Amino acid sequence: MADAVDLVLAQWSVERPDVDTSPMAVLARVMRLARLLERELREFLAHYDLEPGEFDVLTTLRRAGSTHGMTAGAFLSASLVTAGAITNRIDRMVAKGLVERVPDAADRRVVRIKLTDRGRQLVDGMMAEHMAHYARLLEPLDDRTRAAVADALRALLEVCE
Repeated sequence: MADAVDLVLAQWSVERPDVDTSPMAVLARVMRLARLLERELREFLAHYDLEPGEFDVLTTLRRAGSTHGMTAGAFLSASLVTAGAITNRIDRMVAKGLVERVPDAADRRVVRIKLTDRGRQLVDGMMAEHMAHYARLLEPLDDRTRAAVADALRALLEVCE
């Protein structure tokens, strides 16, 4: 079955047969898929009045597992986002009542970012549905193919990061 990338490759083979466009067969599909998955995620999160960055805040705090929250520095390392972006996200999440900033018990100069009970309930309630949605998107691939794709993408990311 042909897709939009196949059409692009066919056009380039006519217009520039001297150029090896085979890398586009993988990378154009990865970029197209990333855009489509981002759209899917935004549509899913809209039902919860969340943006992807806000969901990242919730899931980063939740998977850290601590009921004491995370320091801003630890959160920055775990989320791989700039300090300015984190500050804005946290501000929005505080306004929604999903996270809070609390002084560290050992050092009051340190501020910890912590899920509120409401934030924890929201992310816990969403995760099963979110993973089921992802599983549906991957239904065309059997387990062996999924593992092979994951390995291949990991190898590419190691080179790019």
